Amino acid sequence: MSTDDIVFANHEANSEATQKRARESNVELMSTDLELCKEADYILSIAPQRDTRAIADRVIAAVTNSDFMFVERKNPLYFLDLNAVSPRTAREAFDHFASSAPAVKVIDGGIVGSPPKLKDDGSWFCPGFVISGPHRLHEAPLSGEHLAKILNTQHINDDIGAASGVKMCYAALHKGFTALATQSLTAAHNLGVMTELQGYLGDSPLGAYVNSALPVMPPKAYRWVQEMDEIADTFEQDGGFSREESIFRPIGQVYNLIANDTELGNEQTDDRQRGKIAEDVAALTSAGLEKRKLKTE
Repeated sequence: MSTDDIVFANHEANSEATQKRARESNVELMSTDLELCKEADYILSIAPQRDTRAIADRVIAAVTNSDFMFVERKNPLYFLDLNAVSPRTAREAFDHFASSAPAVKVIDGGIVGSPPKLKDDGSWFCPGFVISGPHRLHEAPLSGEHLAKILNTQHINDDIGAASGVKMCYAALHKGFTALATQSLTAAHNLGVMTELQGYLGDSPLGAYVNSALPVMPPKAYRWVQEMDEIADTFEQDGGFSREESIFRPIGQVYNLIANDTELGNEQTDDRQRGKIAEDVAALTSAGLEKRKLKTE
């Protein structure tokens, strides 16, 4: 299976940067949703939470279009919902397809871990793709087993929402701690005790995590704002916690601060200028807090 066999539904499909990355990866670009659904066998939806329903609606509109109805497909179209959403949101998406476009086989999924990267030994690190639901990717008739292997998938059970639940619980640990570390180091910066704090963190596993997690966060902060709401929804709807016990909506406001009230919000993954070390993340967050304070005075 080549990369041309897989079409990615992306919320930034019209952006120059996204199109450039696609071409560099030998991914074919489709001009319309209808063309995409005619040509693709698998659609992988990976987008910020605000766009997930819109992508599903676009696919449903395409496959229920009269022009699509005359397409003779030898194999069904699979829709892999790999967005970072709560189990409830995943179930709603599945029900939406079931009622509006039942011929599309929907798989609930989540990406667990950092992005793929080439390792020093020439092999690739691949994050985990946890999937669930009644349709099994490795049993798909056209290269499903091969695709499942390439994506490093693990089908955990037949319940829609199970895979999203794993993703949410994992993200809660990683992104929740990153927000906590951001606040801690920013407070240390404002107190003038950053050197002392970093001295105590030293080469410990905690220090290593803090100093590696903070620099990679800024370009992603805007996407994590709503994801914190999805985590909160997970813990409240399926985890048994009350809304009063939920801590992730306030954590979402930390990422909103980073994305919209600091210079860090201008950072791009492929073109980093600031926040490349934890101390600079703290300094720029502090500057954003001060700027916000002056606005309210």
